[in-house]
Amino acid sequence: MQKEFLTPAEITESFVGTGQKKAGLSPVDQVVLGILAGAFIAFASEGSNVAIHTIESVGLGKALAGALFATGLMLVVVAGGELFTGNCLMIVACVERKISPFSMLRGWLCVYLGNFIGSVLLAYLIHGGGQLDFSGGLLGGFTLKLAAYKTGLTFTKGFCLGILCNWLVCLAVWMASAANDVTGKLLAIFFPIWLFITSGFEHSVANMYYIPAGIMAKAVPLYVDQALKLGATSEAIAFLDWGSFLTRNLLPVTLGNIVGGGLFVGLIYWFIYRRKREIRA
Repeated sequence: MQKEFLTPAEITESFVGTGQKKAGLSPVDQVVLGILAGAFIAFASEGSNVAIHTIESVGLGKALAGALFATGLMLVVVAGGELFTGNCLMIVACVERKISPFSMLRGWLCVYLGNFIGSVLLAYLIHGGGQLDFSGGLLGGFTLKLAAYKTGLTFTKGFCLGILCNWLVCLAVWMASAANDVTGKLLAIFFPIWLFITSGFEHSVANMYYIPAGIMAKAVPLYVDQALKLGATSEAIAFLDWGSFLTRNLLPVTLGNIVGGGLFVGLIYWFIYRRKREIRA
């Protein structure tokens, strides 16, 4: 009879094999599966923006956004895709010496590139499809304001919020791997993702949609006017560009995501459940 779920020690062991499988994918497959995952997360990002762009209460808005955003990781886990933030758990197989640091880093890079392509593609399609015109351009203004806020973070804030985000995201992936049925996987994913979005933490792949969408919105005067009405400053909007996206948000958040998922989930559980076995070996 199949167990309903794996124990923490069994989850840790399973991620050794999972890391090997991910590292064994060809670079082309990693990029293509990364594109799918980037698109899935972008769908969740734009959908949550649509749902909350007219809600004045920040807390209620974030809570609703979190409930919808969980769909993105559900699609990645169940439908299939390679997501950089979740793939930080490949470090378990690396410290177990089942994959090389090079293959892990190559996998991270290929998937990261794919995530970026998929996310920006969705941002372009959403912008081109006129969805940001919702509510008289208010959705465009909301998207622009959110992007300007994210590129206005200091390096330290982006790094810390990135750690907190991927700590929860990788716990969601970790718990989902414990379940042997789809219902269990979806429930395991839902609550940590709901919590991370409600808390306002920073996810590098989600930001690959949020900020490019905001940069595209910046080119439309109506969206700029709406963003100013929503409280964005002209200085923050002027600062929003591809350079600030890469250096002020994506870099620190990505580094934080690696620490949050790789150290606080992968390495800690490996240390608890696999370290003694490695010492004996």
